[in-house]
Amino acid sequence: MNPRWPPRGLYLVTPDEEDTSRLITRVEAVLGSAVLLQYRNKSADRSLRLEQASALLVVCRVHGVPLVVNDDADIAGAIGADGVHLGEHDDHINNVRVQLGGDAIIGVSCYDDVQRAEVAAAAGADYLAFGAFFASPTKPNARRATLQLLLQSRRFGLPRVAIGGITPDNATAVMAAGADLIAVISGVFDAPDPVVAARAYASLFH
Repeated sequence: MNPRWPPRGLYLVTPDEEDTSRLITRVEAVLGSAVLLQYRNKSADRSLRLEQASALLVVCRVHGVPLVVNDDADIAGAIGADGVHLGEHDDHINNVRVQLGGDAIIGVSCYDDVQRAEVAAAAGADYLAFGAFFASPTKPNARRATLQLLLQSRRFGLPRVAIGGITPDNATAVMAAGADLIAVISGVFDAPDPVVAARAYASLFH
């Protein structure tokens, strides 16, 4: 496991960006405020995802921030990323653990389902992600989670991630319910000043 694990703080998720150099510029500007970065690009082909994930890993190493790859254990393994984030249609945790090794960070989307979280925890997940807690421009039709899920999932003893429409103003509610990390895409990358926005999220944890 990464020596900075488990973290508390801002969990940045990358925006869809076709231009790799622009993606790196955007991420590097705000990475100093993050404790974890997830590479996510739903619209890119495998070649571009591999290129972008590799470039992001270099930046993450400079800043000492772990990198996990969304949905793709093959790319995570190919570039030597710190781990992978799994959705409900991805490979089983046990298979990914064998593929990436015991030190890999494996996060799991649990959406609005505490039973899914229980299964993931038993299978060896390293963190559990819940959401969306609020209306999200990234996933407007996402399932909505409740604060009660964060409270119920405390018994699994794993870091809990809250995602979905979270702002510095409403983040205190999910943090009070037990969220260890606040995952953000548009709240940082679509902000008028992404650097200021990232710092605002990070400051909630200090």
